[in-house]
Amino acid sequence: MTQDLFRHLRIHTMTKKNKDPKVGTGKKPKGSGRRLYTDENPKDTVGIKFATEADARATVAKVKRVNKAFARKIQILTVGEQRAKVMGKTKVASIFKKGKEAIRRSHGKN
Repeated sequence: MTQDLFRHLRIHTMTKKNKDPKVGTGKKPKGSGRRLYTDENPKDTVGIKFATEADARATVAKVKRVNKAFARKIQILTVGEQRAKVMGKTKVASIFKKGKEAIRRSHGKN
């Protein structure tokens, strides 16, 4: 009797799948990398364009006026800067860097 119960519990825990949370909690099931490239709230997404210098300037202007936290704005511009750097677009990367400096100055975090 106890062996059957033990076997049932073991099988049940082995077959139980960890489901995704209904809303974005920032947590993921153990051993899973599912959250890396998923967008849990597409309405909250800020698009980043860095193909040309004009795109970069437009992105910086958009990030400056969007209603997000200081850290989030810096993160968005850092992503643009790093992607542009990797692609060899130094002028575009410098536009993002200057945008970050401007946001830091406006928030008094120099």
